[in-house]
Amino acid sequence: MAIRMPHIIQARKILKRSLSNGSTTPASMDIPKGYFAIYVGEQEKKRFVVSVSLLSEPTFQELLHQAEEEFGYNHPMGGLTIPCSEDVFTDLASRLGAF
Repeated sequence: MAIRMPHIIQARKILKRSLSNGSTTPASMDIPKGYFAIYVGEQEKKRFVVSVSLLSEPTFQELLHQAEEEFGYNHPMGGLTIPCSEDVFTDLASRLGAF
């Protein structure tokens, strides 16, 4: 099984940009080491804090690819935004043990 490294590298670039904007907000302070915040939802976005181990999962990498196609590197929420329904994401993340 091969891991598609470009998607992981792209996700890291997005995370570095969103976390290095110079401001330290209370929302960014509550993320434990080894986790990152993402925003999920079709209309209203909900914030989730998930394990970085999720980045190596092929199904999550596919979601990252969709996010890249829809948003490029301009994520409107200031963090990584995933373009899928909250129900689909929570089902996928729970199956992968991301929470």
